[in-house]
Amino acid sequence: MKGCYCLIINLDKTSKIKIGKLGKINFNRGHYVYVGSAMNSLTARINRHLSEEKKLHWHIDYLLKNENAGISEVIYNVSGKKIECELSQEISQKSNGIKDFGCSDCECESHLYFFKNRNEAIKCVKNAYDSIAMDYEFFKI
Repeated sequence: MKGCYCLIINLDKTSKIKIGKLGKINFNRGHYVYVGSAMNSLTARINRHLSEEKKLHWHIDYLLKNENAGISEVIYNVSGKKIECELSQEISQKSNGIKDFGCSDCECESHLYFFKNRNEAIKCVKNAYDSIAMDYEFFKI
């Protein structure tokens, strides 16, 4: 199963976190949306993000390793069309991105966006999917 996904991440406490080669980044307490894709195995990728035991490979792994961070929801689509950057561009219109986070393989400025409110983050993701006319589902956590 192929597709793209948005992780809704809660950060309980303002934290300075080392993110791979990006170095230390200040993250405000609140909610973040991370936009990713899995063009081989979507379910395995989502399960990997939810797992606490993993090798640190992607920027998102470093954030999720922090004791104050956790995934609260996953919104995803099943499609052979990679819409990761389209979703990211839509979300970027409603939120501030963390520069260079999760986008080393594309032209986007970021794939991680900050929201003070969880419901605003979810609404923004739903609106992004709707704006590009792509159906989405919620992954059961």
